[in-house]
Amino acid sequence: MTARVPRTHPYIPNSAPEVRAAMLAEVGAQDVEEFYADIPAELRLHRPLRLPAPFDSEARLVAHLEELLSRNTPVPPGRSFLGAGCYRHHVPAVVDEIVNRSEFLTAYAGEPYEDHGRFQALWEYQSLMAELLAVEVVNVPTYDGFQAAATALRMAGRATGRRRLLLVGDIDPDRLSRIRDYVRGVHPVELLPADPQAVRAALADGGCAAVYAQLTDHSGRVDPQLPGYVELAHAAGALAVVHVNPISLGVLAPPASFGADLTCGDLQPLGIHPSFGGGNAGFIGSADEPRLVAEYPSRLFGLTPTEVPGEYGFGDVAYERTSFALREEGKEWVGTAAALHGIAAGVYLALLGPHGMRELGQTVLANTAYARQRLARVPGVELAEPAAVHFADFTVRYTGGPTAAEVADGLLARGLHGGTPAGRYEGRYCVTELHTQADLDHLADVIQELMK
Repeated sequence: MTARVPRTHPYIPNSAPEVRAAMLAEVGAQDVEEFYADIPAELRLHRPLRLPAPFDSEARLVAHLEELLSRNTPVPPGRSFLGAGCYRHHVPAVVDEIVNRSEFLTAYAGEPYEDHGRFQALWEYQSLMAELLAVEVVNVPTYDGFQAAATALRMAGRATGRRRLLLVGDIDPDRLSRIRDYVRGVHPVELLPADPQAVRAALADGGCAAVYAQLTDHSGRVDPQLPGYVELAHAAGALAVVHVNPISLGVLAPPASFGADLTCGDLQPLGIHPSFGGGNAGFIGSADEPRLVAEYPSRLFGLTPTEVPGEYGFGDVAYERTSFALREEGKEWVGTAAALHGIAAGVYLALLGPHGMRELGQTVLANTAYARQRLARVPGVELAEPAAVHFADFTVRYTGGPTAAEVADGLLARGLHGGTPAGRYEGRYCVTELHTQADLDHLADVIQELMK
């Protein structure tokens, strides 16, 4: 009689104790806990999830979920001043109409012979994005802009054969955390102020793979020294990697126009609704240079000839680069991509066109300038960087007594999401084309009331 193999769960594969032990032995781990050793203790729950007892009917489950969802409070566009990486812009109805079509929404994967529509849609997205970025090659989207930044830096390391990474300016702490986590063990990371002299001094030691800087930093500041960083990087034999908010490219020069080797960022502002901090998709763009194209781990879609003379289809370019072809020998693993968000961004860019992007960028730039000037007139409020140009995001200091957290709580109590504290007495705000002058005046009036 054959012995029955015990299982810990009927629906989880490889859960039999013997199978788990064999898999752990194969990778040299003592137990599953070793796979989570990199997660800091303060981020672990250290207790079971507090889940309700199982529901005995679908109706009770629906009622429970509806009660949870009712706790969410919708905020009108003119009452939210949240930004710092996730932005609320107008999304034309046709964007949602197209991305919710079944051939896109449910097309999780596919190959050229069965999925021409999705491949063409992403090729169109890449083409439009390349025009916006002034580059020749754009990847199929990664998970988010954090991943795009980290991957671009790894690409620079492989292309140059060097290790040191110099990161310049005020960087989103979450993005910095993702970059550090992704490159650790391969690339040491050095943080520098937005100062050409500091960059020049750091490059003097040699061995730098890339200088990473931002067209608009975490506080929305436009760094006028950015072209200088690119020149310094090239003079030292390093690559220049620049992070951008794509909406800003309607009014600001794309980094590739002044020599950036790799441009990266997040697609979220381009027709993707903010949803509990998302949705996100990362992009990387470059010139069509073999040494850079060879280092893209993600998929690239392009035109390819078929068996019919003169006929072209859409498929993978240089497929042999990817982990799909190389498996564990791949330079980086690539799997599920945020392809649907790429299609949304493509539709958005096609709808707005160059003139629409310019008008949108001008509106955001003008609204940002007005908001800063209006808040600076409030007693007890001053601009953190009064002489700098900002796009969308900006920071103010409170000198009238209340802390940034107290101001944020006071605004929330009055129906305003007033940005996020950037320090004990500093608050970060964001405005887009959805804010009217009346919205900005109302924000200033409420803050003035809180300053008393």
